[in-house]
Formats: sequence, C-alpha cells, structure tokens
Amino acid sequence: MKKGLWVVLGLLVVFVIWGISVRNGLVTQEEGVKEKWSQVENVYQRRLDLIPNLVNTVKGYASHEKETLEGVVEARAKATQISGSALSNVINDPQAFQKFQESQAGLSSALSKLMVVVERYPDLKANQNFLELQSQLEGTENRIAVERKRYNEAAKDFNVSVRRFPTSLIAGFSGFKEKAYFQAEQGASKAPEVKF
Repeated sequence: MKKGLWVVLGLLVVFVIWGISVRNGLVTQEEGVKEKWSQVENVYQRRLDLIPNLVNTVKGYASHEKETLEGVVEARAKATQISGSALSNVINDPQAFQKFQESQAGLSSALSKLMVVVERYPDLKANQNFLELQSQLEGTENRIAVERKRYNEAAKDFNVSVRRFPTSLIAGFSGFKEKAYFQAEQGASKAPEVKF
C-alpha cells in the first residue's frame, strides 16, 4: 500500500514539475511575442513622427495639393487612435489587430499618393530636407517589414506551443491564447502594372 502511495505521489510531483516547466516556457515565449510587438510599435511610431515633417516640407512646394496632404494627415490621425494600453492589448484581440493593420495600411496608401504628387515637383525632389526625410521614411518602411516578420515568427512559435498537445492543456488552463499575425494587404499578390 505504501509503495503504491509513493508511486502516485511521485507521479504527481513529476506532473506538477512538468506543468510548471511548460507554463514557464509559455510565459517566456509570450514575453518574446510582446517584445517583438513593442519593436513593431517602435518603428510605426518612428514613421508617425516623420510624417508631419514630410508633409510640412511638401506643403511649402505643393500647397495646392491640399487634398493629398490632408489625406496623409487624416490617415496618420487614424493610425494614432489606438494607443496606450489598448495598443499593447492589440495582439490579444484579433478584431483590434485587424483594425490596427487596416489603419496602418491606410497610412501607407496615403504616403504612396503623396510620393506620386512629389514626382510633379522637380525642385522638391532636389530639396535636401525632403531627400533626407524621404530616405528616413524609406528606411522606416523597411524596418516595419522586418519587425513585422520577426513578430510573425515569434507569434508562430508561441501559437504552435499553445496548440500542441499536451502543452495545450497547460496553456488552456493558464489562459494563454493564440496571437494574431500580420497578413499581406488585399491585392498584394498582384504585381503592379507599369505603363510607359
């Protein structure tokens, strides 16, 4: 009788230690996802900070392109509506994540339109301030792509752990949920058409 009790107690201890180890691993992975998310936020914030300077520089040369400039300012305002604790919880709410991604896509579209307007102004294209801002913005767009990729990789690793049995038992019991992924914008699969 005592041997059986010791065996059961030993198995229980092993199970508890395993459960603690699994939970700690999930916590570590979730913190990795949060760290990657903060890097995504960081580069998006950098882009938001560059936009007013870019708009003001263009405004000096192309003041009659008011509609395009207002579009960029409006898109930036929409992109900044999610902030603070709501922004840090975006990765836990698929609808909020989708809304965040859509607002950033709208801002990217508005910036693309602004760059088309810039093509009409040779003096602006030669302006040193504009060239520096444009270079910084291009670099930031590249950083956004890199950080989104890194976030998706961390989210994938976490999501696999959360869904894989028997870890899924501990994850479900502890309240860990899958994280949302960044996805390509609609129409991104079509190559842009270039006409001469």
